[in-house]
Amino acid sequence: MSDVSVKTLKIGAGALAREIAVRIRDGSGPGLFWLGGFNSDMKGTKVQALDEWAAAHGRACIRFDYSGHGESGGEFTDGTISRWLEESVAVFGHFCKGPQIVVGSSMGGWIALLLARELNRLAKSGAPSLAGIAGMALIAPAPDFTEALMWKRFTPEIKKQIEEKGVWSRPSEYSQEPYLITRGLIEDGRKHLLLGGLIETGCPVRILQGVKDEDVPWQHAAELVSRIARDDVVFTLIKDGDHRLSRPEDIERLISAVAEFN
Repeated sequence: MSDVSVKTLKIGAGALAREIAVRIRDGSGPGLFWLGGFNSDMKGTKVQALDEWAAAHGRACIRFDYSGHGESGGEFTDGTISRWLEESVAVFGHFCKGPQIVVGSSMGGWIALLLARELNRLAKSGAPSLAGIAGMALIAPAPDFTEALMWKRFTPEIKKQIEEKGVWSRPSEYSQEPYLITRGLIEDGRKHLLLGGLIETGCPVRILQGVKDEDVPWQHAAELVSRIARDDVVFTLIKDGDHRLSRPEDIERLISAVAEFN
């Protein structure tokens, strides 16, 4: 069983510079590339289980924390989809080699789709790449969540607070501390909306979604499926599943989805 090495990658310059913490398990391909959720980190139940599976099967596995998350530098309130996507593209390009299975949880599902689009753009521009996406496994994917699942659901009072003060403290059932929702996050998210048109990933996609998910309704994931026009998609609804999908039976489904891409 190979060991995990801990690396850092500096992204940005000047006031925008931040150190991104990366954990790398060497192994064969296709490797696993983890994209976590909003305000989560790379030591959660699902990604730990994926790393253990990768170790047991001699597979490579790369995970990292976005800036303002977990072990990485930077402030959470400086975070935007553009910023976290830039970090994802940089980590993927710097550390990944060969075919990768991108596993995205919640916001990570959105980042995964944006990553695929950016890699396709870079390939068309002639930029060389040592790695590519061979498949995606998305868990309660939340594309466009800043607009569709936040802004459009906020009360006029919350919207006013965000617009005037620049931030709103959103209570969370997953943390004792509230999530800080910034105007920058909301406004930047509008640059990356996907659900208004067709989505081309260029790879097979597996989606796991809980019907009892109160953060990302299953209808949102169904809308995503309808937008992926040309790729092979399997959409699995878990009737008693919540947003996290971290129970043993949920982990088993995730591992099965990832194992399809051997």
